[in-house]
Amino acid sequence: MSRLRNRRSSLTTEQLTVVWQSTSLLLGYPDEHLLGQLDLVDAASHELPAAVGDPLRRFVVHLRTTPLDQVQEDYVETFDNRRRCNLFLTYFAHGDTRKRGMALLRFKQTYLDSGFVLDESELPDHLAVVLEYAATCDQALGRGLMLDHRAGLELLRISLRDMRKPWADVLDAVTATLPPLRGDERDAVRRLAAEGPPEEEVGLAPFATPAFSPGAPDESPTLLPMPSFPGARR
Repeated sequence: MSRLRNRRSSLTTEQLTVVWQSTSLLLGYPDEHLLGQLDLVDAASHELPAAVGDPLRRFVVHLRTTPLDQVQEDYVETFDNRRRCNLFLTYFAHGDTRKRGMALLRFKQTYLDSGFVLDESELPDHLAVVLEYAATCDQALGRGLMLDHRAGLELLRISLRDMRKPWADVLDAVTATLPPLRGDERDAVRRLAAEGPPEEEVGLAPFATPAFSPGAPDESPTLLPMPSFPGARR
């Protein structure tokens, strides 16, 4: 049985699959389908170390004891209206700038190389999508994508925790599968917290990026779809 070891936890590849698939599901838009999966998530969490299993169970309890319409309203208020609680990883590094288009292209190309095909309504850097890719296609590459955006992930986790949002438990489970922050990553988190993501470039429509094709000219950005609730693919 293979293991991934770091200073926080020792997880088998099978346990990583469970954690990342569970958190991918839990970070999607809450609906009846998600509620129907809670028994499975709860049962799987008992096979995990406390650092990842406990926060998953706390979030499951929250979903079971809170009216669905209230959870949905909170999800929209949390993730759609707050820059520091953004589930799109490249946003933390690049904001609404043209540089984000190239960062998104890297995600999409990584997926295509692995045979992981997205729905047209999904952006490749949504955390739920990244976690599903890591769980079902390539753990090493998926983990690498998360580590490349470690500062943004940590700011998201801290922001959710500071706001006392229940999804902070889900982010705690995700970050428990990653190595502790290095010094330069802690510095990056502090800068992000102080300055926020880069501001939108002059004349650039929100979330406009270069077309998803190598060599596309920067001067002709393509407006990317921005779904409200992309969630995890089913």
